[in-house]
Amino acid sequence: MEFIEISAKTVEEALTEASIQLGVTSDQLEYEVIEKGSTGFLGIGSKNAVIHVKKKMLVDNYAEEFLMQVFQAMNMEVKIKIQVDEEHQMIDIELQGEDMGILIGKRGQTLDSLQYLTNLVVNKNSDVYYKVKIDTEDYRKRRKETLENLAKNIAYKVKRTKRPVSLEPMNPFERRVIHSALQNDKYVTTYSEGEEPYRHVVVALKK
Repeated sequence: MEFIEISAKTVEEALTEASIQLGVTSDQLEYEVIEKGSTGFLGIGSKNAVIHVKKKMLVDNYAEEFLMQVFQAMNMEVKIKIQVDEEHQMIDIELQGEDMGILIGKRGQTLDSLQYLTNLVVNKNSDVYYKVKIDTEDYRKRRKETLENLAKNIAYKVKRTKRPVSLEPMNPFERRVIHSALQNDKYVTTYSEGEEPYRHVVVALKK
């Protein structure tokens, strides 16, 4: 957002006017005093205070601005819903629109990339670290359920063949789902091997 110029008798009055015009409280304003103003002598030669002011950018503003630029470049109309949990320093972003499969990509790789880049943008402009999560059409939940079923099927195969099975490369979130799904299994164990982006989970019999 660009700065706007506000003039009033005092800086305080100018800030009040800016708060009204921009629809925010004064602590959400970023401003620069151009002219402090003066009362003059007996009212003669008085000058108004002049400030340049705009809304402060909040973490959700940075996330929304970045994503809007990405979607404009992709020529896509996407509705962006953002919820900020200050207590747990989490930012949940839900994307809505047509052709969301394009944003999900193969095994969620495009969605993960968007999430990673948005995370960088947000935390570059924040004094505290926020964890950014981006989802669309409940993909994360559906993918989690798919991986949990996969983990159980692989565990059954390992028990039957008594041979370890290496899964396809997965991101950290997906690997955690596999580990968590089988952590209470009495007969198999899981561990990760390889370097990113080829790091994968191995399911093997417990010794």
